[in-house]
Amino acid sequence: MRGDLIDREERSVYAEYTAVMEEEHMYKITDLYDLDHTIAADYLRQFTYPWEALKGIKELILALGPTLGPDYEEREEGVWIHKTAKVFPSAYLGAPCIIGPNTEVRHCAFIRGSALVGADCVVGNSVELKNVILFDHVQTPHYNYVGDSILGYFSHMGAGSITSNVKSDKKLVIVHNGTEQIETGIKKFGAMLGDYVEVGCNAVCNPGTVIGRHSNVYPTSCVRGVVPENSIWKDNGEIIHKEER
Repeated sequence: MRGDLIDREERSVYAEYTAVMEEEHMYKITDLYDLDHTIAADYLRQFTYPWEALKGIKELILALGPTLGPDYEEREEGVWIHKTAKVFPSAYLGAPCIIGPNTEVRHCAFIRGSALVGADCVVGNSVELKNVILFDHVQTPHYNYVGDSILGYFSHMGAGSITSNVKSDKKLVIVHNGTEQIETGIKKFGAMLGDYVEVGCNAVCNPGTVIGRHSNVYPTSCVRGVVPENSIWKDNGEIIHKEER
């Protein structure tokens, strides 16, 4: 009888542990993002996984642009900028793109096109954006490359940090989640940063990186695969949970 009780207790503890681990490794759109903080919400709700949304960003912007109303100006064909946004003269804005309210696009920023930038964002000096959705309050302030990526609410990329969006062997990107390998079926896939993610200076998010909400990446790190929410990716690749510090 005692042995049965111990076995049941062990099974219960194991089940709880497994449930926690599964929860920590979630990477669906609803796990990563609060959709109240982007005008792309209805579009994103069509998908289960965030990388599924990458292929249609251009078409999304072209559909949304004409519906944005009088607070936006179409400065040139396919380029919609909110009247409260500040775009520096040396910045380049390629079509199609949308720049949201109170956002700053600073000196020498290079928006190659297919960029939906939310409200109160910073696209800093010499930053390059390509095929991206930036939720509200995102900061990419200095020398960042962000391609084929989605950056969640209040996420921040430190100076020089980038998303690498194509594998060196040019094969389709696979998301690595522990022993699980998730086939994406796409060649260009940078990073999915959840809400409130902090990426340290000069860090590299390798193709297929998914970082959960409220997680941090150490400066100069080389990140790969799924990083659970409320975690810290250290520069040696170790992942620790914030409550364990």
